[in-house]
Amino acid sequence: MKYRCLCAVLFPLLILTSCFGISADITLNRNGSGVISLEYQISKYLDALGRQDGNERWNTIPVGRSDFERTLERLPEMKLLSFSSREDERNLIISVRLEFSSIQGLLAFLDAQELRSSFTGDASSGRLVFTLNEGAGDINPALDSLLAGISTAYSVNISMTFPGEGSLSFTDKHGNPVHSGEIVRQGRNVSGIFPLYDVLSSGSGLNAEFNW
Repeated sequence: MKYRCLCAVLFPLLILTSCFGISADITLNRNGSGVISLEYQISKYLDALGRQDGNERWNTIPVGRSDFERTLERLPEMKLLSFSSREDERNLIISVRLEFSSIQGLLAFLDAQELRSSFTGDASSGRLVFTLNEGAGDINPALDSLLAGISTAYSVNISMTFPGEGSLSFTDKHGNPVHSGEIVRQGRNVSGIFPLYDVLSSGSGLNAEFNW
């Protein structure tokens, strides 16, 4: 259970998966349906840890097409459109494209326990908030050093395309603006990027808020 314990300690802060680098691109249609494209990078080192001592069954990160297919069996509003995987020198890279028939269906996939997201409004005008880090105060210096070391060169990228105009903002758990990330685009297509270390180490919490 080495891999599972490591993930539980280091990465409960990420909404989508307990992995290192992640990119999420959501396209929303006027009727609330849409498509989400995910790409995430898993360190080969951590992936190898998860396979030691017969612990493959504890690997909580979906790394195969069958993992997604099993998840979607209980989510009738989600459909797998494509899946691919490849490797580079450092990472296993997973790319997935899924279709959703409603925003609620999308959230059921991203946040099954409904603890790290909230949605108000409808497809034509709404507010969608993803909690990337709940904020737990100051981090132990030893853990902070470890996070800084393992998260170098990784980032969290999130974008959303709307039928009309939209906006993206980053806030802490109290709703105050956070300025350490970068808003890349605003308008019909909005996107932002955060270094992974900034996400993991944010003691005051971190939310990505979409409005349209």
